Amino acid sequence: MQCKLVLAKNKLIIIFALLVLFQQISWGQDSVLLKKQDTLKIHNPRLATKYSAILPGLGQIYNKQYWKLPIVYGALAIPVATYIYNDDIYNKTKFAYAAKFKAQNGDNSDLAKIDPVLKNLSLGSLQSYRNSFRKDRDYSVLWFILGWGLNVVDATVSGHLREFDVSPNLAISIKPIVQPQYQQSGLSLQLHLLNRHAK
Repeated sequence: MQCKLVLAKNKLIIIFALLVLFQQISWGQDSVLLKKQDTLKIHNPRLATKYSAILPGLGQIYNKQYWKLPIVYGALAIPVATYIYNDDIYNKTKFAYAAKFKAQNGDNSDLAKIDPVLKNLSLGSLQSYRNSFRKDRDYSVLWFILGWGLNVVDATVSGHLREFDVSPNLAISIKPIVQPQYQQSGLSLQLHLLNRHAK
């Protein structure tokens, strides 16, 4: 009987020791988790710039400005659509111009392949249209590059502005000043902008 009591007592001591040890381990893990969660994640505007330069809109995602994504992709989709449209018509007018030029020299083999819309146009009109659509196609490329650049600039500026406090608690003060060396008095207007990380 005493042996059973001693075994039961030892079991209780072991269970109690394990509970205390488990509780210490779990408390230690909680404090580690709290330390990891309490650390501030510093926003890096350079990363926003790099991300936007790699893929349009990625910098805006990094800045957590998801509402700008339709604007970015809409602004880039317009030059892409105009490029595709102008390139298609440019190729058709280029082919029609080459076919009509060959026809003037006696080779009528490509006249049947000309787009029906362009068949009745003269050689001079085809040349003018071809040059106009080529110019518009090239401008589409420039507009696309400009839109991509504006996307990068927007991500960079927004990344830098995330650091500053824009709450209504900004401090502005008007104070009277006296400048004895010039024998003048006046008002001083001071605006204090606070950096979030400086708090």
